[in-house]
Amino acid sequence: MLNRRHLRVKVLQALYAYYQTEKKDLKLNEKNLLQSIDKVYEMYIWMLSLISEVADYVVTDAEERANKYLPTEEDLKPNFKISENRFLVSLKQNADYIAAIKKYKISWDFDPELAKALFTILKNSPEYKEYLEFKDDTIQTDKDIIKFIFKKVILKSSLAEQVFEDKFIHWPVDRDVLQALIAKTFKNFSYDDPRQNKLAEVTGNWTEDREFIIELFQQTIRHDEEYQELINNKTQNWEPERIAMMDTLLMKMAITEFINFASVPVKVTINEYLEIAKEFSTPKSNSFINGILDKILFELKAGNKIRKTGRGLIE
Repeated sequence: MLNRRHLRVKVLQALYAYYQTEKKDLKLNEKNLLQSIDKVYEMYIWMLSLISEVADYVVTDAEERANKYLPTEEDLKPNFKISENRFLVSLKQNADYIAAIKKYKISWDFDPELAKALFTILKNSPEYKEYLEFKDDTIQTDKDIIKFIFKKVILKSSLAEQVFEDKFIHWPVDRDVLQALIAKTFKNFSYDDPRQNKLAEVTGNWTEDREFIIELFQQTIRHDEEYQELINNKTQNWEPERIAMMDTLLMKMAITEFINFASVPVKVTINEYLEIAKEFSTPKSNSFINGILDKILFELKAGNKIRKTGRGLIE
């Protein structure tokens, strides 16, 4: 699921888009920010649907084999065991999944060859043959073959990779989140009664997390000039054009959390943005941002502008 670091990245992406556009429409960019979160959930539903699509191809495959000019005995006696897989049966009965399929208008008709290609890989794997031969199935063993389809068939497929890259602009960034959501789903689907099995939630607490990202986005923009001045005062030996835009945005977001988020510890804020910098900015950004934030933090403390409460202590 999306943790706070992932959410900060979404805000970073939204801020970057905001400052790159000529028309500074705050509400529109807020809407786009929330949609970027929803896109992660949509991607998750598409992936669950693809897993199901691959397994369901066993029926089409059996028809194709039976219609061969000279079908073998094996062709005429296909094994449909995966059609009764407890995980997939439970998933298809899940009300939230059914609603999401309808909401996002999910259908793989646009690429009928993908499921065929993936099922062929599955069908020829020793893991699948072992699954078909195993007799004492449980919800756990049924989940094992679904995990195999996800991890070793779909995620290893360049064809599937291309489809998701084409459909979701932030696929390279959100891929890890997707894997966490699918892993959470495997954990949740532990009951033989489908009504007890729940889909993963996109965040741990969407009410709080939604408030967090909107507040972070708004406050960073609202205090843009003020926080830019703080940065300028500590980078006087640097030419402005030499400072990467991502570095500036990350520092402004950190300052926003220093001053406006009383329950977020300073150390947590610094660590989070330094980690984000490693992935989204230049190789030297991490040490640069750390040095500038240390100086700004010292000034803010001296001016009594950082007031943390509860677990959010300055030190």
